[in-house]
Amino acid sequence: MKKKLPRLKSDKEAEEFVEKADLTEYELSGMRPIHFEFQPKSERVNMRLPRLLLEAVRASAARTGVPYQRFIRQALEDALRRKRAPR
Repeated sequence: MKKKLPRLKSDKEAEEFVEKADLTEYELSGMRPIHFEFQPKSERVNMRLPRLLLEAVRASAARTGVPYQRFIRQALEDALRRKRAPR
């Protein structure tokens, strides 16, 4: 049985843990990529959506564990990334 990852309270703790730990001993199958947002949000958008679409967005965001506005922003970024990708 593999060990559970400890809860780390700071970046320094995380760095020390990763530096010293043998990660093959830990259960990592539940890990998922995280997108860190470093750019400041300086602009605002106001839009109207059908209620069912907004409810579906909120439900999808809840399943992925992110706030729904961040979920919408990530969906827009993903769509633009796919559109720019060479075919």
